[in-house]
Amino acid sequence: MNKVEPVVVIHGGAWAIPENISDASRNGVKLAARKAYEILKHGGSALDAVEAAVVILEDEPVFDAGKGSCLNAAGLIEMDASIMDGTSLKAGAVAAVANISNPICLARMVMEQTDHCLLVGEGANMFANECNVPSVDPSSLVTEACLEEWQTFEKYKSAVDSLFNNQITSLPLGHDTVGAVAMDANGRIAAATSTGGITGKRVGRVGDSPLIGSGTYAIDEIGGVSCTGHGESIIKICLAKHIICLMESGMKAQEAVEQSLQLMNSRVKGAGGAICISASGEPAFHFTTERMAWAIAKADVLSWGLDPKESNVEKMA
Repeated sequence: MNKVEPVVVIHGGAWAIPENISDASRNGVKLAARKAYEILKHGGSALDAVEAAVVILEDEPVFDAGKGSCLNAAGLIEMDASIMDGTSLKAGAVAAVANISNPICLARMVMEQTDHCLLVGEGANMFANECNVPSVDPSSLVTEACLEEWQTFEKYKSAVDSLFNNQITSLPLGHDTVGAVAMDANGRIAAATSTGGITGKRVGRVGDSPLIGSGTYAIDEIGGVSCTGHGESIIKICLAKHIICLMESGMKAQEAVEQSLQLMNSRVKGAGGAICISASGEPAFHFTTERMAWAIAKADVLSWGLDPKESNVEKMA
């Protein structure tokens, strides 16, 4: 098999990221991209790379995944995650889990150790116990910022409009999904997505992140995608698979991502973002929200940004 140049694309969520966490958001996606690229440069698989990247993002409290997850209407954490192997088309996902530090790792276990694609709630936790996944106190995943945000939304009840439709409010914080897409040296593609959802969501609400074809999709022959934004809108147009279908028809990755997000905005009035890698190794990203933390690692060069026209570049050792 001919070797190809590995590539990684990371996102830390598309939303109105405030200045007080902008540097932490940039640093988080940079660290995740570096870790994933290091795995690929040493011969690791795309699956290992995206899982490792998302673990870093889940462990960084500034992002809405793992530690730092948003609180639902009852003031509780319910996290979702998915991962997909573009070679075998195997996928694994979990939804509405509350006491797992890294839901993306449990999602991969679902993919590799069961015949299922998605486990939710109590069933997902039962499976975690069978796999000896450490259980943590959900309160350890709650940050002061997320608690403050939940208390604010309890008063205003406007989470979706405030976070995704670019309305400026007095809200102290808000966040969204994290994700990673990678191509390894063998041309294999994998994608992974993880989220704590949206503040004040109904108990049991599940967004796009654990749904294959909506929040995540990967197929070696075409590409891989991870999405972020208003989950209900993403689900309605199956955003990840829509991007894949456009690329399958011959469209370049960047154009496919942009057109799909434009469609979501015009058809269902939803805002968000997506990252992508095509089968030819072309990285792409786009967002229709105010900001999105992103990073790309390819050919020993790391680039990253937050604002629509921002692009920082540095050579990796």
